[in-house]
Amino acid sequence: MTHHDPALTLAQRLAEQIRARLIAGELKPGQRLSEAALSDNLDVSRNSLREAFRLLTKEGLLRHEPNRGVFVATPSMASIIDIYRVRRLIECRALEQAYPQHPAVQRMHEAVETALKCREAKDWVGVGSANMAFHAAIVDLADSTRLNAFYGQIAAELRLSFGLLEDPEFLHAPYVDLNAAILEQLKAGKSVEAARALEAYLERSERTVLAAFARLEEVG
Repeated sequence: MTHHDPALTLAQRLAEQIRARLIAGELKPGQRLSEAALSDNLDVSRNSLREAFRLLTKEGLLRHEPNRGVFVATPSMASIIDIYRVRRLIECRALEQAYPQHPAVQRMHEAVETALKCREAKDWVGVGSANMAFHAAIVDLADSTRLNAFYGQIAAELRLSFGLLEDPEFLHAPYVDLNAAILEQLKAGKSVEAARALEAYLERSERTVLAAFARLEEVG
């Protein structure tokens, strides 16, 4: 999902690593991040880590609470709606203009295969991570390093919204076969049809996440 750039500063590379952990579902909304544990784990100084925290706080992925520390941000309903709006603009357009021999199509295929294996093992968090990889590969179809970097932030926020929901099977299971169907359409040269299918898919996913989020707020 992320494309390593040697020109990045240490803090930017650390932010990239933490963002990748958010996308993988390893860090949860509201979780307090231990500066000591993370600096040991990443083998960096606390000063470098604090700068990475500042970058991610600016992106809205972390929040700093005075005298309490740094926490993983909790998405709002408004941010979820905006995330899906951006996803439709980026992903559907990238898919519509894609060609079947693009190298990213192989990454889409690998993500589908991984999701199928995870589904069989009932590893629903793994299915979710494979799903994230599938959509990152769709963005790769656009051949834009700027879009890839921007989508990294969007993907991290998206995974945080998934982390609010307590039923990953309900959230991720329906999309394994839909991903496979979109991939087959693209391979067959039906990129416009694949883009339309993706748009309907994203609308369905958005409704599912918002409905679950609303139920969560009622309980809270």
